[in-house]
Amino acid sequence: MELRHSPILHIRNVKRPLFSLNIKMMLLISTLIILILMILGFFMNLFISKTIEDQMGKRALSVATSVANMEDIVSAFDLENPASRIQGIVDPIQKETNAEYIVVGNKDGIRYSHPIQDRIGKEMVGGDNDRALYDGESYVTKQTGSLGLSIRGKVPIKSKNGEIIGVVSVGFLNDDIQAIINEQRHSIWLMISLFFLLGIIGAIGISRYIKRLLFHMEPEEISELLLQKEAILQSTKEGIIAINHRGETTMINKAALNIIQSKENSNRQTLIENHVNEKAYMHIFDHIKENDHNVDVEMMIENTIVIVNRTAITENQTFLGAVATIRKKTEIEHLTKELSQIKQYANALRSQSHEFSNKLYTILGLLQLNKVDKAEQFIKAESNIQSNWLTFLTDHMADPYVHGLLQGKWNQANELDISVQIQDDSMLTNPLTGDKQEALLTSLGTIIENAIDSIKLSCSLHREISIFFSDHGQDIIFEIEDSGPGILEEKVVYLFEQGFSTKGTSGRGTGLALSKKVINDVGGEIIYEPSELGGALFVIVIPKNGGQR
Repeated sequence: MELRHSPILHIRNVKRPLFSLNIKMMLLISTLIILILMILGFFMNLFISKTIEDQMGKRALSVATSVANMEDIVSAFDLENPASRIQGIVDPIQKETNAEYIVVGNKDGIRYSHPIQDRIGKEMVGGDNDRALYDGESYVTKQTGSLGLSIRGKVPIKSKNGEIIGVVSVGFLNDDIQAIINEQRHSIWLMISLFFLLGIIGAIGISRYIKRLLFHMEPEEISELLLQKEAILQSTKEGIIAINHRGETTMINKAALNIIQSKENSNRQTLIENHVNEKAYMHIFDHIKENDHNVDVEMMIENTIVIVNRTAITENQTFLGAVATIRKKTEIEHLTKELSQIKQYANALRSQSHEFSNKLYTILGLLQLNKVDKAEQFIKAESNIQSNWLTFLTDHMADPYVHGLLQGKWNQANELDISVQIQDDSMLTNPLTGDKQEALLTSLGTIIENAIDSIKLSCSLHREISIFFSDHGQDIIFEIEDSGPGILEEKVVYLFEQGFSTKGTSGRGTGLALSKKVINDVGGEIIYEPSELGGALFVIVIPKNGGQR
């Protein structure tokens, strides 16, 4: 079954939602993208701000360390007017490093350098020099000075003998740092906006792709179809089983469960989830990839003969799975037998009408010849044929079900002008019960039916079936032989295999395989031998008292 992307009939009277699936998916995906990008942008801004401030602080500390370690700066502290020399040293460094200021102060916090000349000689502002002047630490602070809020690097200046004699403060104004941060933020939000547009385009593409996969159907329509499909699946009388490309069961309905479930496990949920009985029916899908369509194939599941129709599911020559429908053969045969019986009755009545007419003319002729005694003998002989058969079965067959089966087969054979004989020494004194009775009825009916079919196909004028049965010893024995064409020696080894049939017709080859199985299940055996009548001889052996024969 080829899947094609063709229009599907939409379910009528399904209430349409306010927004289609396309719009819903685009809105949901876009909302999700916006939230993610906003959260990402927020954390990126924090990260960029912190990173730039840390970098500027390290840069200020690095410049301050370089200035504090300069010998010219240290030696200038010994001069009478250190500012005259120190200011000339730090001005070029300040311009080179783009620092807002480089301030050098003594131990009392008096400035020896400053970008504004008027502030040289005045006390440093901020109150954050103590750690450098008293503890000898190098650190970064953020304080408001004479030029405004800034990030500062503080490094103590030490004399040659290690004594703290001053401090270097290098600063970058916070406004300048924020300008750098804002420039980076602009780039970040520009990139986030670009990602948002790409996300919207992707959302549109994804929604259209998914809608195409769903055959342009809305979720409500799919739900409606699913409910209808489940109702149809469970209400149909045919069993339906579906598998995927890995051979796993994906769907099975109640009718199929009723056919395949075993007596030991009839729980539907367990069967589907654990595939308890998969081995019982997976042979239905044998070679399904090579042959993608089979119609009315006769198979056996457990002890049940079923008619199987199966179809492979493919797309672009790729195997996706398979679907099989199964029905018990007995259900189909129930209808076909009614029709065939009507036909058989009509033919039998026609033949009996001719035969009865001939017999009446025979009786009429005998009466006209005044041979009344011969006419009476003729009438009695005809009436005794069936009476003798019934009397013999009543006296020698204790099992009423087997009796009924043999009587029915005798009538069927008699209509086809086939003689069915029961040997005189046959005797069954004890009726069978339970599984043994069912096994015997199944196998005996199958073998006699096969014998009738083989004789019908034969051109021989000798049309006879001989039956013998006995329960004299430890076993119950039935022998059925016919005058049909028999079975070729090279085919005997395949006789009890499922699917093998001497008739060579598709859908056959199940009866003997089933018979063999049910007889073996009760500890018995079926044996084939050539018949002295020219056809086949089958021997059914069933132990009387249980256990193996």
